[in-house]
Amino acid sequence: MNRILIKDATIINEGRSFTGSVIIEGDKIAKVIEGTVVPEESYTEIIDAKGKYLTPGVIDDHVHFRDPGLTHKADIFTESRAAAAGGVTSFMDMPNTQPQTTDLETLNAKFQLGAEKSLVNYSFYFGATNSNSDLLSKLDPHRVCGVKLFMGSSTGNMLVDRRESLLKVFGGTDLIIAAHCEDAAIIAENTRKAKEKYGDDPDVKFHSLIRDTQACYASSALAVELAEKTGARLHVLHISTGKELELFKNAPLSEKKITAEVCVPHIAFYDGMYKKLSTRIKCNPAIKTALDRSVLIDAITENRIDVVATDHAPHLLSEKEGGALRAVSGMPMIQFSLTAMLELANPGTFSKEQVIQKMCHAPAELFQINNRGYIREGYQADLVIVNPKTRWTLTKEAVLSKCGWSPLENYSFSNKVERTFVNGHTVFDNGQLDDSYRGQELRFR
Repeated sequence: MNRILIKDATIINEGRSFTGSVIIEGDKIAKVIEGTVVPEESYTEIIDAKGKYLTPGVIDDHVHFRDPGLTHKADIFTESRAAAAGGVTSFMDMPNTQPQTTDLETLNAKFQLGAEKSLVNYSFYFGATNSNSDLLSKLDPHRVCGVKLFMGSSTGNMLVDRRESLLKVFGGTDLIIAAHCEDAAIIAENTRKAKEKYGDDPDVKFHSLIRDTQACYASSALAVELAEKTGARLHVLHISTGKELELFKNAPLSEKKITAEVCVPHIAFYDGMYKKLSTRIKCNPAIKTALDRSVLIDAITENRIDVVATDHAPHLLSEKEGGALRAVSGMPMIQFSLTAMLELANPGTFSKEQVIQKMCHAPAELFQINNRGYIREGYQADLVIVNPKTRWTLTKEAVLSKCGWSPLENYSFSNKVERTFVNGHTVFDNGQLDDSYRGQELRFR
């Protein structure tokens, strides 16, 4: 059994940073030691982490790995490699694949794909439709992370837009309902007006006017109303506007049944960046104003935002050609999400301790994941070593996602993920990946 000592790191965990060491035995954290004195024992490896951060592995509750059916742009193997290289040790994948994950057979098949292909730990959402609410009670709550609900335009038949169907979903499960909230009718009317004024495919800078604040707020408000009426556990995904934050409490996560997620693109970018980055930052909901971005950043500190995720959604660059309507929406973000968030952290925004709270601890608590998300004795050894003193520039060659690009190309960073442990196993080490390792299914309390 491996016995690894990571010594003299700056451990970022549970709201504080301190010098300490961690001993890994097998797949678990055996000991967390504060200070510089460590046991004189035998180890299979000793890692000197002085001057480096040691954090829990990131748990990304919102990814689209495109597997099965859309694997020309991404698949579970390639994207889990990118995840490991970015310090993401667990992910929860969305159901809008081909076929869609909207029945028990396709759900089980997807778990099999995870077992066969994923280098990191995994779970999968079940997709709600207007007609499959009878299946919600048959989902295993210890295995399935949640129910994905599209309350805005989506692929195929996954738009749930009938109030009767919505009530059946909200009242039909104790699992977390993870909702994409954009009002389809408002978007359709905005699209009509934009085409009338700017042509069949308006410039991408108009994307945030088509999928505007009103569309987001109206749908999020409806979701909150239904959750309060039914007592459902609601998690509103990728909040993009300051106005939506009115719907969420400034309170500890433990006191909430209705929670909010922000994704890295909505706090890394704003609509003034369309001129430079064009459709590379086109996503749904749309990137909004600099003011919205600022308010979302403040909400992380205020605890109106509970979780930071990526909405990792790879597309080929050829699919991103066009404008506000023709170019597809979504961008690859998982490999550099932790790096980007640590880079954004400073005393004027949020702290690095809050980054770990929102990306590691909070997903573990919200989804009630067994023994992950913290550096604690007895927990799974999902750990990340980050060097905060390595100035580097992101080039296309560094991108591991199958789509082969990142909207963060040419940005410079000082934080760099050096090593990622998944269940005590080194999956990523200074650019080298162990492609033979397979992660575990997440289990929920």
